[in-house]
Amino acid sequence: MSQSSPTNALADTDASPGDRALLERRARLLGPTYRAFYRNPVHLVRGSGVWLYDARGRKFLDAYNNVASVGHCHPRVVEALSGQAATLNTHTRYLSEIILDYAEKLLGTVPAHLGHAMFTCTGSEANDLAIRIAQHSSGGTGVIITDFAYHGATIATAQLSPAAVGAKGVPLHHRTVAAPDTFRDHGRAAHDFAKNVAAAIEDMRAQNIRPAALLLDSAFSSDGIFFPDAAVMREAADQVRKAGGILIADEVQSGFGRLGQGMWGFANYGLEPDIVTMGKPIGDGHPMGAVLVRPQLVSSFGSNTGYFNTFGGNPVAAAVGIAVLEVIEGEGLIENARMVGAYTAELLRNLQTRRRMVGDVRHNGLYFGVELTADGDEALAASKTSSVVEAMREDGVLISSCGPRGNVLKIRPPLPFARDNAEQLAETLDRALSNW
Repeated sequence: MSQSSPTNALADTDASPGDRALLERRARLLGPTYRAFYRNPVHLVRGSGVWLYDARGRKFLDAYNNVASVGHCHPRVVEALSGQAATLNTHTRYLSEIILDYAEKLLGTVPAHLGHAMFTCTGSEANDLAIRIAQHSSGGTGVIITDFAYHGATIATAQLSPAAVGAKGVPLHHRTVAAPDTFRDHGRAAHDFAKNVAAAIEDMRAQNIRPAALLLDSAFSSDGIFFPDAAVMREAADQVRKAGGILIADEVQSGFGRLGQGMWGFANYGLEPDIVTMGKPIGDGHPMGAVLVRPQLVSSFGSNTGYFNTFGGNPVAAAVGIAVLEVIEGEGLIENARMVGAYTAELLRNLQTRRRMVGDVRHNGLYFGVELTADGDEALAASKTSSVVEAMREDGVLISSCGPRGNVLKIRPPLPFARDNAEQLAETLDRALSNW
């Protein structure tokens, strides 16, 4: 989720007459909550691999969309989807081998203690279900999140998404803690992360609130993209477990090999989460999500509450999910994320030595946060960041921004991203930065 999405007011856009007509139609039919990326929204009609094509045939390098994890319209995924759709699509209350095949394959990618798979249609649904399980199993209600996190769009997950609803939208029984910012104040927030989690737990207890979970995005994607010290992360997990809560790893953005050191972001810290949630990349664009959980956490939940989602884990979704996992393994995309990610980071850090505005480059695999600064003027830095994003769009490369100050370039390309793509990204960013 980008926090810098423009309003797309017609007066503020240089869109063509055809695209202006589409914007007017969107506003009339969809209302004001639907916003498009960029001052001049891109009218996309086709995608292939790391490329997107607009209605006039112009090609854009996609350096942002993790939804199409193994590349836009991957032939193997499309074949799996269409083949199963032409055979059968129904729900999980009928017996089906393919959903069991998929569950086995997906569970085979995580530690053995995560023994059950529960399927949803979105990452928001997955996080919503995880919170329900955590509250039921722990007997608590309070969830700890970072102070600019984003975890979904349901009532429960939106209330745990200060990036979307603001700090005032977080209910009083939950707690926010400072994200482990490794850049500002010499990384003090990162150093103190576990201490801050412990303080949040104590504050809950003082208010007679029982902790249920610590809900973490392994890349702190909306907070500004950080990769803190592993020992501090493990200590934070220990704190919540000692208080009777559980650890939920939200892998919607950091999972499926994106960080280049294995399939899952939580493993980079040596964490053993009690629940793992996923969405978006799980289906390369097909609406899917999943919850992988310790069996003991759902034994009581299953018998007392139960769970059913009509199209969560349907045969078409299962076929797509299997294909995505096979592509990641068969095409060596985790190793590609590691190798090309390191090369891309090198190019971005070279820019940092030449462009004073680049304050910090953070990366793991194919996930990058490039923090732009302006001599302490946060408003100016945010304005410049927005201008850089817009300039790159005009120059044929799609990225976005994130962070509470809106001054971090968010770069998160599909996993088949190659060295020549990295070079185009860096060259385009260099041109965009040269305007400042």
